[in-house]
Amino acid sequence: MSKSDNMSSGAVAKSPSWNDVQESSQSKLWRKTKEAPFVPIGILGLIGACIYGAKTYKNRGGMSTSVYLMQYRVIAQGMVVGSITLGMCASIAQKIYNRHYSDPDSKS
Repeated sequence: MSKSDNMSSGAVAKSPSWNDVQESSQSKLWRKTKEAPFVPIGILGLIGACIYGAKTYKNRGGMSTSVYLMQYRVIAQGMVVGSITLGMCASIAQKIYNRHYSDPDSKS
C-alpha cells in the first residue's frame, strides 16, 4: 500500500481539539473529586496555609526566613496528610458500614 493509496481512501484523522482535552480533564477531575473528596479539601488547606504564611511573613519577629518557611511547610504538609488520612478513615468506615448493614445474610 503506497502513500497515495492511503490519501485516496478519504480517511482523515481528526486531531483532538483543545476543548475536547479540557473537557476530559474536567470530567476526570470531577470523577476523582467524587471518589476521594478529602484530597481537594487537603489541597485547599495547603493553599490556605501558604496564603496565611505569606501574609504573616512580615510579622515573623526575630525568626530567620528559612526556619519560618520550614515551619509553614510542615504545617501545610500536615494539613494534606491529615485530610488524606481522614478520607481513608471515612472510606474504611463506609465499607464496613455497607458490608455490615447492606448484607441481609450477615449473622452479627
